[in-house]
Amino acid sequence: MSIRENVAQLLREVPEGVLIVAAAKSRSPDEIVEAVEAGISVIGENYVQEAELAFSRIGRRARWHFIGHLQKNKVKKAIEIFDMIETVDSVELAREIDRRCAQAGKVMPVLIEVNSAREAGKAGVYPENAEGLIREIARLSNIRVMGLMTMGPAVTRPEEARPYFAETRELSEHIRKMGLPNVEMRYLSMGMSATYRIAIEEGASIIRIGTRIFGERP
Repeated sequence: MSIRENVAQLLREVPEGVLIVAAAKSRSPDEIVEAVEAGISVIGENYVQEAELAFSRIGRRARWHFIGHLQKNKVKKAIEIFDMIETVDSVELAREIDRRCAQAGKVMPVLIEVNSAREAGKAGVYPENAEGLIREIARLSNIRVMGLMTMGPAVTRPEEARPYFAETRELSEHIRKMGLPNVEMRYLSMGMSATYRIAIEEGASIIRIGTRIFGERP
């Protein structure tokens, strides 16, 4: 099926209120344009350099989410392109985003990336450390914590991802009930092409879909 047909099917299937982010890693600007013309409103990019190329073609016809590991030396350019950064997992990164946003006169919505599987060497804060991190980041003036994001581990069956999504949802609800200033737990970003149905069942409000939209990478 074409990108247009894939997007149409997804839009029919996904419940109202769940935001589809087209995960565009390694996809060409032409492919991304086709997805946007088919009805995708948010593009997710893993690399700032790739995003620059696509952004030069598409601009503000779509919103832009950063969904990869953001290096501090790329933050200045990232805040020019992206409307949300989904992968904040350290105070150091948050402070650099805050500093650059202060210079640019803007406030950046961010999600806190949670390493729900507690995998050593992987990005994301462990669930038990998320509250402390959020309390520190909430003090920054030019960042607004808008929710959580998790990848979960690689699984052979989608159902195996459920416990990790459930724990992240429970963590989100716990933090919401705390009523921290400058923290608005509006979004829960989890689930990809193989697992988005399980993620939605477990409360995802953002799903990040690549293969299901664009097909297998060559």
